[in-house]
Amino acid sequence: MPKPQTITKYGFTDQDKLLVDANVWLLIYGPQKPGDHRVKVYSDALKRILSAQSRVYIDVLIVSEFINTYARIKWQLISPNINFKQFRQSSQFQLVAQDIASDTRRMLKHCTRINNGFESLPMNTLLNTYAAGHSDFNDQVLIALCQKAGLKLVTDDADFKGQNISIITSNRKLLK
Repeated sequence: MPKPQTITKYGFTDQDKLLVDANVWLLIYGPQKPGDHRVKVYSDALKRILSAQSRVYIDVLIVSEFINTYARIKWQLISPNINFKQFRQSSQFQLVAQDIASDTRRMLKHCTRINNGFESLPMNTLLNTYAAGHSDFNDQVLIALCQKAGLKLVTDDADFKGQNISIITSNRKLLK
């Protein structure tokens, strides 16, 4: 099993094939908590990735998680006293949706879209693992994609600890 690499020390090259997780894109382009040191760490890493001309891939699950999580963060900040569906139908959400679309476009301009191979995923295995309560379903799909396409996952999500994929991160829980 590959040992996770520290993102601040990782030397990106034009040979790297990277899948950047939604949580990293949210730190770079989403709404952030003031003082979150990870914003600078991952923003600096993106600059190094682009400078090295590493290949950055993205799939629809990451885009969907980015958009939906971004919207929910803004809802909690702006209108937590109404339910999320009411917020999405409000005039306040229209401006939020425009910001999300703009930031998603900024994210996508760095990426090549990749198919996650849904039609060939071992669904029974994924569902059994999910049913056991040990793994997020989308995380399992991303792991399978990384394994199939030879991608390194850039993530801050500790849930990927112990998976048989190459990980680049600043999350101490993954680096232990």
